[in-house]
Amino acid sequence: MTTRDPQTLEQNVSPNPDNFSANLDKRYTIDIIFAIAVWTAVVIAIIVLASLLIDVAIDGLPTLDWGFLSNFPSRKPEQAGMKSAIFGSIWMMVTVAVVAFPLGVGAGIFLEEFAADTWFAKLIEININNLAGVPSIIYGLLGLMVFVRLLEPITGGRSLLSGALTESLLILPIIIVATREALRAVPDSLRQAGFALGATRWQVVREQVFPIAIPGILTGMILALSRAIGETAPLITIGALTFISFLPENLQSPFTVMPIQIYNWVSRPQTEFHDIAASGIIVLMVMLLVMNACAIFLRNKFQRRF
Repeated sequence: MTTRDPQTLEQNVSPNPDNFSANLDKRYTIDIIFAIAVWTAVVIAIIVLASLLIDVAIDGLPTLDWGFLSNFPSRKPEQAGMKSAIFGSIWMMVTVAVVAFPLGVGAGIFLEEFAADTWFAKLIEININNLAGVPSIIYGLLGLMVFVRLLEPITGGRSLLSGALTESLLILPIIIVATREALRAVPDSLRQAGFALGATRWQVVREQVFPIAIPGILTGMILALSRAIGETAPLITIGALTFISFLPENLQSPFTVMPIQIYNWVSRPQTEFHDIAASGIIVLMVMLLVMNACAIFLRNKFQRRF
């Protein structure tokens, strides 16, 4: 039986200081290279975005005045405005929020808190995640078949209601996924405490879980409405008008929205229409920022409260 020198064993077990220092220096070098690459990407993205915004502002600000906001579209660029498109977008976003928010949040709560862990529930979850990545034109074709043709006596055909229901389907998976993630972020200890006090599952969800999850749910709603306000493909598919000189009277009225009006102006060859299209882009971004600011205000309010 051979014996080993304890000093030799200690040298074999203990790490080499030179190798450890070399590995540490290599890691620091990789970290610095990665940080430089990330900051370079961020700077490039900011420069591109700033250049686009500056170009839009240069072209659009000279033609952006009260007449542009209060006039209807016209074949003459100096008389054209976005009044019908602005009101159409407001009608559209309010209707989409009223339809999609209760359905999406309700479905997310049921799937996360009440549905049993079965193969059918897993199948639904997989399909919801897949629907979040389906191209918007597919939803437009679905809306054309269901809401415009099959449900024409209810929706009025190519109407504001058909467009709102189509866009509600478009953003519904986003709201459901965001709701479920917000509910998962709530600690299970709160649920167990409620059950220990004798509360039912619905009481625990209503009084404890849902109020804490509201900020995350509102974040998902912001992302969903931000996508909906800029969509054109599904609305063009169901027959939204590109030129309309009157305001919607009800949910069964014909309509147009700002992205479609901007697309109409950009597709024309005259430079004057390109300038007022830039003005329309500015109005659309302002409306988007106002809408997001309202949602962020409500989210922060609930965060401070709960």
